[in-house]
Amino acid sequence: MYHFAANLDSETRVSGSSSSRQITSRLAKAIKLGDGARGSMLEGVKKLADAVKVTMGPKGRNVVIEQTSGAPKVTKDGVTVANSIEFRNNAKNIGASLVKQVANATNDVAGDGATCAMVLAHAIFTEGYMSVQTGMNAMDLQLGVSKAVHAVIANLKHRALDVRTPEEILQFGTIFANGESEIGQLIADALEKVGKCGIITIHDSETFYNGLEVVKGMKVGRGYISPYFITDQKNQKCQLESPYILINHGKISRADALVEVLRLVFPTDKPLLIIAEDVESCALAVLLTTLSNGMKVCAIKPPGFGENSRAIMQDLAILTGSTVISPEVGLYLDKVDIGMLGTCSYVTISKDDTVIVDGGGTEADIAVRIQEIKGQSADSTSDYERTKFQERIAKLAGGVAVLKIAGDSDTEIAEKKDRVADAVNATMAAAEEGIVPGGGAALLYASKELEKLQTDNSGQKAGVQIIQNALKTPVRTIASNAGVDGDVVIGRLLEQDNPHQVYDAATSEYVDMIKSGIIDPVKVIRTALVEAVSVSSLMMTTEAIVVELPEDEMEALEYPLEVVAGGKDY
Repeated sequence: MYHFAANLDSETRVSGSSSSRQITSRLAKAIKLGDGARGSMLEGVKKLADAVKVTMGPKGRNVVIEQTSGAPKVTKDGVTVANSIEFRNNAKNIGASLVKQVANATNDVAGDGATCAMVLAHAIFTEGYMSVQTGMNAMDLQLGVSKAVHAVIANLKHRALDVRTPEEILQFGTIFANGESEIGQLIADALEKVGKCGIITIHDSETFYNGLEVVKGMKVGRGYISPYFITDQKNQKCQLESPYILINHGKISRADALVEVLRLVFPTDKPLLIIAEDVESCALAVLLTTLSNGMKVCAIKPPGFGENSRAIMQDLAILTGSTVISPEVGLYLDKVDIGMLGTCSYVTISKDDTVIVDGGGTEADIAVRIQEIKGQSADSTSDYERTKFQERIAKLAGGVAVLKIAGDSDTEIAEKKDRVADAVNATMAAAEEGIVPGGGAALLYASKELEKLQTDNSGQKAGVQIIQNALKTPVRTIASNAGVDGDVVIGRLLEQDNPHQVYDAATSEYVDMIKSGIIDPVKVIRTALVEAVSVSSLMMTTEAIVVELPEDEMEALEYPLEVVAGGKDY
C-alpha cells in the first residue's frame, strides 16, 4: 500500500459545488512497502527483459522503436532497446532503470554482453522474489547467491583458454570480426603495437582502404562534466576534430575570463576542449550558450588529486603542445593567447574517460618529460609514488593505435565501424582473460559445479539454487528465439562430457566451439554475471520504494496528508 506525503511549498485552490478546499500539489511522494514494492519493480524488469531478450542469439528478432522525429528505428541491439523503454508507472520504472544500469555497466566494462546481463538480472530477481515471498530470509538468499557467483567465476577462469600469441589473437580477432580476415589482422597488429592494455580507437579512413596507424596519444580517466556536450547521441560520446585544448590549473568561475578564450577560438572555426579542476555554474552556462551558437566545446576535469593531478596536467600540456594556465606562474585565463592552447588530431570523450589522439607536442619534448619522470621515480622512496610515476610513463610512451576504416558510403562506414568496435572490444577482452564456449554454454556448464557447493543453511542453499537456475536462461532464450525447445537443448548439453561442445542456433546443430567460432571472452561473461547479480540482489533485499505521485492522483487527494486504505492501492 502507498502512503502519501506532500510538500507544503505551494497550494492550489480547488473549488467544489458548495465549498472550496486547499490541497498541496507539489512533490507528493508515494511509498510502497514489502511484496508490493518488489512486485512493482519485478513487473518493470519483466517487461523490459521480454522486449530485450527477443534480440538474443543468431536468430534473434528485430525490435521497432518509435522516434520522437523521423522514421521508426529497427534494431537488434539490446542496449538500444532497453534505453528506449520508459513506463508511465514510476514504480515499474525503477525496476527497469536498475536493469538498464546493468546493461550500461556491462557495456562500459566489457564492451559486450549487455543483453545477456539483462536476461540474467531478470531471471535472478524473479527467482529471488518468489523465494522471499515464500518466507525465505532475503539476507541468507543474498549470501547464497554471492557464494554461487564466486564459485561460477572460479570455474570460468579455470576452464578458460588463453589467447596470448599473435597467431591466436589473429584467429579469434577474425572470428569476432565475423570472419573478415583483414579486420582480424588489423586488430592483431594493433594489439601487438600497443599491448593488451593499450588504447585502440576507430576512425574514418581518408582513402579507399582500411589501415592502421600508431600515433601519440593518451587516455585520461575523466569524462565530460555535462551530458549537453555530447555530439554522438548513439554512443553517448563527444567527438571533437582538430580541437584547441585549454589546460587551466584551478577552477574556472569567471564567465568574462572564459569569454575571452572563446573569442580567440571562435574565428578559427575549431572546437575547444577545456581541462580544468571545475567549471562553475556561470562559466558552464557560457559554454552551453556557445554550443547553441554552433561552436563545439567540451570540458573535463583532470584525473588524480593534489600533486599527482597537477603533474598529469603538465604531462597533457607536453603531449598537446599547450601551456598550463596557472596564477602561480603568472598566467591568467583572461590573458591567454592562441599560442598557449594545445592541439590534437581528434579527441573522444565519454562519461568516464577521454582519449586524446595525435597531440601537437613534439617527440623531443615528450622524451624529455619521460626522462624527468623516470628520474623522479628513481629518487622516490614510496612504492605508491613509484607506481604512479610508472603509470604516467606508460601513458606518455604507449601511444594510440588508430584503425582507419574505409567504405563506399557514410552509412557503410558507420555500420562497419560499429562491427569493428565490437570485434576490438571482444578481442581485447579475450586477450585479457581468455575465452570459453559461447551461446550461454559456459554458464550452463558452470551450473553443474554448484551442485556440490556447501552452504550453512536452507536460505543460502536456496540462493545457490537461484543462480543455478538463472545460468540456464541464456541458452534457453537463444534456443527459444531459434524456434527450438530450450529445455531440450539444455538437457542435451548437460548430459554429455565435452566442455567445448555448444549449440549453434543458426544451424540447430551441436558443434565444437573453436571450429564453429562460437566463443565468448571470459571478461564479458564474468562482467555480465557480476553486474546482473549486483543489481538483482539489491532489488531482492528492497523493502520500500519511494516515487513521485502522478499528477492525476495528487489532485484526487482531499487533504495535504492522507493515507489511503482499502479499495485501489496506490
